[in-house]
Amino acid sequence: MGLLDVLKHLRRGRPSRALIACPRCGSTRVRRLGGLFGWLLPTTYACPDCGYMGPLILELEEEEVRKAGSEGE
Repeated sequence: MGLLDVLKHLRRGRPSRALIACPRCGSTRVRRLGGLFGWLLPTTYACPDCGYMGPLILELEEEEVRKAGSEGE
């Protein structure tokens, strides 16, 4: 991915087909906290499975999800 692609990605935000996952347990049930998070405070995510709360999140593109699924078979 070149610099121009990265800048376009940042301008558009997270791709709609990206799957987010918890960095601690890998759960995809992660949710973004509302309120002041993402506006006045950094965007924060919460995982109901392991209790993780923080600004870091794993983003997997659709291609990566398909690759991981085919390697696990």
